[in-house]
Amino acid sequence: MWGAFRRVVTRRRVIVNLADGSSLDGVLFKQDGPLLVLKNATYLAADSAPLPLDGDIVIERDRVLFIQAP
Repeated sequence: MWGAFRRVVTRRRVIVNLADGSSLDGVLFKQDGPLLVLKNATYLAADSAPLPLDGDIVIERDRVLFIQAP
């Protein structure tokens, strides 16, 4: 499943919704095994303003609830 998903959304802007209720908005640059790498990411939380993040963001797939690809 992840192979087909990777071909569709890699190198596109996505919103990664995490199991803890927060989200990350960024460009899904690559998937490396159980890790997702986002570039130009912003941290989104319901109780705070969007926070731009420096550098590449690495997320374990186990923490991902779902991914939105507009």
